[in-house]
Amino acid sequence: MSSTIKGPFDVKMTPQGAGTDPVGRFTLDKAYHGDLEATALGEMLAFGTAVKGSAGYVAIEKVTGTLAGRSGTFALQHWGVMDKGTPDLRIMVVPDSGTGELTGLTGTMTIDIQPGGKHFYGFSYTLPPATK
Repeated sequence: MSSTIKGPFDVKMTPQGAGTDPVGRFTLDKAYHGDLEATALGEMLAFGTAVKGSAGYVAIEKVTGTLAGRSGTFALQHWGVMDKGTPDLRIMVVPDSGTGELTGLTGTMTIDIQPGGKHFYGFSYTLPPATK
């Protein structure tokens, strides 16, 4: 079953460490809403350059909840670069990370941050047929 869903999510990023290193480390605490009703915990590493609008980040998050009524967990891997304000972001389900009714999940996610800081996700995914 292939589907694409969209919805809002809330995120809390908490800096870790003293912040004197050029690499910033953050914990992620998220809540997804809509056809993906889930919470997620993760870790992010980020690096901002001296050039305005240029940076990079990587992150991993473990998502726990329901997707289209099916429950389980899965992991998302993020890879993002901002080149003088032009973003290149890739987020994908870690292969074979799905558990429970989400076993076999594959997919990719997009993130859209609106003015005012409101976050939205788009998730294109494939799930094997539900077992009875």
